[in-house]
Amino acid sequence: MKNRLFVALLLTAVLALPALAQTTPTTQDQPAAAAGASGKPALQPDTHEGFWGKINPFARKKYVQRQTAPIRDRVNELDDLTSSNTKMIKDTDGRAQEGVRLASTKANEADQHAIDAGNKATMAQQTATQANTRLTTVEQVVGNIDQYKASNQTEIRFRPGQSVLSKNAKAALDDMATPLKDQRGYIVEVQGFSSGHGQAAIATSQKMADAVVRYLVLNHEIPVYRIYVVGMGNAPVPTAATDDPKAKRTSGGRVEVSLLKNDLETLATTSAAPAPASQDQPVQK
Repeated sequence: MKNRLFVALLLTAVLALPALAQTTPTTQDQPAAAAGASGKPALQPDTHEGFWGKINPFARKKYVQRQTAPIRDRVNELDDLTSSNTKMIKDTDGRAQEGVRLASTKANEADQHAIDAGNKATMAQQTATQANTRLTTVEQVVGNIDQYKASNQTEIRFRPGQSVLSKNAKAALDDMATPLKDQRGYIVEVQGFSSGHGQAAIATSQKMADAVVRYLVLNHEIPVYRIYVVGMGNAPVPTAATDDPKAKRTSGGRVEVSLLKNDLETLATTSAAPAPASQDQPVQK
């Protein structure tokens, strides 16, 4: 009887031990799990192995899965965070590079505008300088508009008592009058001199001068308003060396034809000069 009772108690103890081993221990003495970077609590090892987990040297499949599941979840979460951060970094880098490219483009455009403005300023300065030079020339010409300078002089000889132009006289007048076609700013001074005395000498000198004027007007189409004619008679003619009015008197008939010019032709040439064409300088971008 006593043996049976002992065996029953022993069997009851053996059956009760696994149930006691499966009960969850209290966690009041364990410290609180600290929160991770993602806001979730940090991983904590599972200390509840059970009775057979302590006795069995080889871990069970369910136990291994239970231990590795949180690690796998956190690894997946870390992969997601890494992918998200990589995408954000790439987006930020792309926006930064685009901003740098736009800033470089704007800087190149600003340089282009600055160079164009510099070229235009240089051209404006050149134009102003040319205009100032031409204005100075015009002022000088206008100031000397009534001042004529001797350009050419020809002497026409006549036989005593005649007023007909000889072949040599016509050739000399041709040489003087041919270049005057389409020119401006000149006058022709015709002075007739004749031997004799009084009004008779003056009338003869006037006839010889009129013959020269008639030839210039009819054969070379020189306007009459550009010709000044006077019959000097037997007035003394100053020599070029002494400029003495009593140094020389006319013997026979002769006509002095002088071509006088002012600066009007120079003014016309300057005004007709074409302005330099503007050229844009290529700019390096």
